[in-house]
Amino acid sequence: MPSTEAAASELQDRAILWSVGEIPASDVVSAACDALVAGLDSPGLRVLAACTRAEADYDVYDLLPGALDELGLVLHPAAGEAGQEAVARALARRMLAGELKPWELTFRINQRYGYELPLTVRLAELDDEYAFLEYGGDGDDGDEALARIDAEVTAEARRLAAVHPRVPAEPTDVPTSRPTDVA
Repeated sequence: MPSTEAAASELQDRAILWSVGEIPASDVVSAACDALVAGLDSPGLRVLAACTRAEADYDVYDLLPGALDELGLVLHPAAGEAGQEAVARALARRMLAGELKPWELTFRINQRYGYELPLTVRLAELDDEYAFLEYGGDGDDGDEALARIDAEVTAEARRLAAVHPRVPAEPTDVPTSRPTDVA
């Protein structure tokens, strides 16, 4: 079972990736379920986790902000620099988890932000190096050059992934029943 910190990080990553169209809403619901299993709890998280795949496309937009807020997590606007950096960090963690290849990470970052996001300029440069190799390179051993670029991308991904979301020290304690009125 993942720790509450890991589950919160994954939920926040999936939230920002969903907000920019990288993943479907059902992946956010799956992360909410995983967060509950890991010990995170809030009324909004329970409602989000209860969505079916069919409901996810319609309901995540309304349910996600409240669920994250109850857990002390933030969903930055995707158009702002903080949101862009959150997307880059989430993509880097996906690459480190083996869900993306190094060249896929650089390609997505370069396509999305180019050289405009200071945090990811090196990844954009490395994407250009991949393209250079693909179109004939400079005569160096292609396999050796590819391995060098992959290693640099991995190092950059580790640097980006080092920042985690703020997570409550302990799971949120939420009453499971409604208190009765006292006259």
